[in-house]
Amino acid sequence: MLTVSGLACARGGCQILGGIDFELPIGEVMAVLGTNGAGKSTLLATLSGELPRHAGEILLAGRPLGDWAAKERAQRLAVLPQSSSLAFAFSVEEVVMMGRLPHSSGWEEDRRIVAEVMLAADVEPLRQRNYLALSGGERQRVHLARVLAQVWGSAKPACLLLDEPTAALDLAHQRLILQQAREVAQRGNAVLLVLHDLNLAARYADRVLLLDRGGVSALGVPWDVLEADRIKQVFGVEVQVARHPQRNCPLIIS
Repeated sequence: MLTVSGLACARGGCQILGGIDFELPIGEVMAVLGTNGAGKSTLLATLSGELPRHAGEILLAGRPLGDWAAKERAQRLAVLPQSSSLAFAFSVEEVVMMGRLPHSSGWEEDRRIVAEVMLAADVEPLRQRNYLALSGGERQRVHLARVLAQVWGSAKPACLLLDEPTAALDLAHQRLILQQAREVAQRGNAVLLVLHDLNLAARYADRVLLLDRGGVSALGVPWDVLEADRIKQVFGVEVQVARHPQRNCPLIIS
């Protein structure tokens, strides 16, 4: 669904990342990990087209990202940035409905999809609330519902880019949102998400992309990437890696 070759990412004329190569196939959830300042958000901003690539190539469904018309690309690529701002007093339902703007599926279909994604993100009880009156965690879930609405029920595979989707969320909603990301992938889409919590990445991601010192430190399944020695090298923290007592995934103990 997403193919990245020799990608270099920059901000303010300064290269942040280089030599980034990976493929994100349909049906997969990939987590991007790294220290603060490692370039995780810069990578997602470049993959979304918000930042121009410094070098290399990005293919979305086999076509260069820059070749897609804006509306067409929005039907196949949905992005939740690290911070989403909205200064108008829209209702929650109206904000979520914005995710359907790239589509021409009709009012009834849009209403059905919006109702489904509000349930999926646990914001249905807030549907008539003023967005500006919500807490930070509630706003995060509303924007998550909005980007889910953008790819929900699409006839063609889509890619979902989520930058720290669990920020400001309590434990229950972290689990809910990451489970929804898995279900989006299982319905024939692809998901790339930035996380800080190594255990959440180990539990919910099929593969992990670990960034360090301007490049890729490791890329692979959680068992291969989240090794104690590598975690110490990248994050500077000594940990133990054990088998999760209930799931076949690593459990990182600091």
